[in-house]
Amino acid sequence: MKNIINKMMPVLTVVLIISICCTSCYKKFDPATYAPALSIGGYTSSAEIAPSSLVGYWAFDDNFLDSVTNTAGTNAGTTFQNGVKGKALLTGDKGYVLFNPGTAITSMKSFTIAYWVNAPVNGSGIAGTVNLANNSNFWGNIDMFFENGSTADAAKFRVHIVNNGSSPEHWLAKDGIPGIFGNWVHFAVSFDGDTHTFKFYINGSVVATEVDNGFGTLNFTNSGQLVFGTVQFMTEPSLTSSHGAEPWASYLKGGLDEVRIYNTALIDADVNALVKLEGRGK
Repeated sequence: MKNIINKMMPVLTVVLIISICCTSCYKKFDPATYAPALSIGGYTSSAEIAPSSLVGYWAFDDNFLDSVTNTAGTNAGTTFQNGVKGKALLTGDKGYVLFNPGTAITSMKSFTIAYWVNAPVNGSGIAGTVNLANNSNFWGNIDMFFENGSTADAAKFRVHIVNNGSSPEHWLAKDGIPGIFGNWVHFAVSFDGDTHTFKFYINGSVVATEVDNGFGTLNFTNSGQLVFGTVQFMTEPSLTSSHGAEPWASYLKGGLDEVRIYNTALIDADVNALVKLEGRGK
């Protein structure tokens, strides 16, 4: 019996070594590997949402590049900080970025403008976020800003769209918005040219809807630059021949991230999916 065992020992040793080596070839079981891909609203990435309608996209990942046209904006006193996805634009006092939009933006008949903002209370004047200048009017073709009178617990926000140069125009106003300042919050504004419907979203939820049948077909005129971080008459020099700086106006003095412009009015579900996906870094 001893002889049989002795003769078998080399064989058993080889088998044991092979077993150990083979075992080491297998990776440790990772349940996440077998988990289904994240899907929100039928999308796994924010890039999958209406890609053919995306006419402007600024990620602000240490640059001022619009990745749709592969052209860069002009920096005026801004820098970068950590954002929702990668880096984000950080504006300060008299800090903003200008961008020359092409006809894909200035000829839009419908649109959605979406972005993340993280700003302090605008205690020293209105604070513009994303705006499309009008070279000859006091207000721009598109104005979006925190209104004077905002408080830490109740923000006031205004959206202004002008048609055919100066008239008609439409204002969306939302007051008493809680939990805005000092956090990353997603804003989106849309206009549906077919139904003449304006919508304002916060964190993917509709907070204001207005139908303006007298607004007509959207037609931007005297279009100037896109302005990130202030309104058109607070740049140096002013972007409009109509007016210069006002003491009741100021600068965002905060963060902007993932600015997207679509030439269509996204449906509510797509705006909601965009927020959830970007919020997860997708």
